[in-house]
Amino acid sequence: MNINTDPAKIEDILTRSVEEILPSKDEFRTALRLRIYIGTDATGSSLHLGHATNYMILEKLRQLGHEVIFLIGDFTSRIGDPTDKNDSARKQLTREEVIENTTTWLKQVVPVIDINNAENPVVLKYNHDWLAALTFEDIINLSSNFTVQQMIERDMFQKRIASGKPLYMHELFYPLMQGYDSVAMDVDVEMCGTDQKFNALAGRTLLRKLKDKEKFVFITRLLENPISGEKMMSKSLGTGVFLDFDANRMYGALMAQADENMRQLFEDCTWLTIPEIDNLMSELGPRDAKMRLAFTITEIYHGSEAAKVAEEAFVKTFQNKEVPDDIPELHPDPESTIIDILVETNIATSKSDARRAIEQGAVKLDGRKVDILEADRPLGAITTKVILQKGKRHFIALI
Repeated sequence: MNINTDPAKIEDILTRSVEEILPSKDEFRTALRLRIYIGTDATGSSLHLGHATNYMILEKLRQLGHEVIFLIGDFTSRIGDPTDKNDSARKQLTREEVIENTTTWLKQVVPVIDINNAENPVVLKYNHDWLAALTFEDIINLSSNFTVQQMIERDMFQKRIASGKPLYMHELFYPLMQGYDSVAMDVDVEMCGTDQKFNALAGRTLLRKLKDKEKFVFITRLLENPISGEKMMSKSLGTGVFLDFDANRMYGALMAQADENMRQLFEDCTWLTIPEIDNLMSELGPRDAKMRLAFTITEIYHGSEAAKVAEEAFVKTFQNKEVPDDIPELHPDPESTIIDILVETNIATSKSDARRAIEQGAVKLDGRKVDILEADRPLGAITTKVILQKGKRHFIALI
């Protein structure tokens, strides 16, 4: 297959959303067809915009003619990536759980990557195919390429050691397993976020030692608030924008993002060109620019009609302060509490998230703020419809 070497397109890929490319960018400017992969552990059922950033870059590389691999870490998911786990190990999943998560993921990425393209389809692989086949002798031989000192130099391991928290042996093998993915697929390039740099470099080491081959590591930036450094896609903070959100919820979640996040969200999560983004940011005020951002991203995942409906619902609810017409209804169990309902309906991500919202005065019942004592009591039988509200975006009718 011929490779498109358009300098403008290549330069856009090599600079936009990119944190670092190791050891250099030169290989991407040639007419060589590269085998490029991104691996994701299917540890949950929902992807967010941060994941989608990488898939959008992968799609641009696929359109240039490169071979792109979408690797599902169905084996590594069961072990659990220790990245960002400063206090404890990740829960180990069953293969059935991983496969179920994978099925939903593939549906979620369809709007941003043409998986079944007739001329250059995405190659779908699962690392269970080779990792499960390794013998103990294989693992000993592979692990001899690294030292314990190299493995425990990671920040999250150092923090656990310093605080006396357990560090399990299987967690030390995670970079080795992810690194072996590169060897098994004989790749030229691995794409990952900055949080995966350590693991990606382990693969670079293995590929060089076992196959005498150089691997390029394409590292994308994470979606982080440029002022506070907080992750934009935090489930625990309630700031995540997940790809399985319906159009109204996606639009509203984007409108809830901080103003200072807009530039990066435009660059990393839309197909708009940099000049188009420059014009929008200079010509529109913060509110209108954010509405354009919310519409543009919602349109990618739900289409223009759904994005228009979501925008109209947002304006009606938040600018005109009206209750939306099409809010969902629930017949709660009389023994359910308001906290139970917030979690059951995914309005809150957890009971602690629900309690935090209540303590902040963000939860209302028919316009009246709910306190924590009321929220902990069973509701009893509902005789007339009441509206449960969290913040400005979440409503549910209890009937």
